[in-house]
Amino acid sequence: MSSGDRVHDYELLDRLEAIEGTEVSSRFFRVYRSGRDPTKGYASNGRWSKANELEVLYTAATREGALAEIGYRLSLEPIWPSRLIHEIAELSIQLDNICDLTDFGELENLGVDIRRYEAHDYDVTQSIAAAARFLEFNGLLVPNARNHSTNLVLFTEIIDSSSIDFISAEGVEWNAWRSKNPRLPSRD
Repeated sequence: MSSGDRVHDYELLDRLEAIEGTEVSSRFFRVYRSGRDPTKGYASNGRWSKANELEVLYTAATREGALAEIGYRLSLEPIWPSRLIHEIAELSIQLDNICDLTDFGELENLGVDIRRYEAHDYDVTQSIAAAARFLEFNGLLVPNARNHSTNLVLFTEIIDSSSIDFISAEGVEWNAWRSKNPRLPSRD
């Protein structure tokens, strides 16, 4: 079943419809595997996308926010995956009709347990994203779960690719990042 076929909670749809879409015109950052297109989204399982249902492009308003998200995921592996080569891209994004959910009170009103926002409980956030996509928002502005930053999550299957411009990219030095971020999650 695709996100367009999903039956959405009517109360959630009503609450999201009450949010006026906002315009975003700024630079954002994206960490991606070297050799991939940094402007392409994927339908993988994440906080704001359910695997094989919703194609999204995760970006962060700050360089550190983008690094924190991917660095956290890599740190969950039993051994740090040292052979993966990543780059960080700076992108210029200009879109309208973005659903701004950066206020934790708004997220709580939509059913998100904000005390557990950093946890891997994605059911509610995935439902919110699917409903926002159904309502034809172009994406979501949301709190970054790993950094005091904001993420922009774009629904790439419906946005015009010309709304994302590649500015630059450089290699990520994970060892240097890890030495500055010693508080990585435990594997308990």
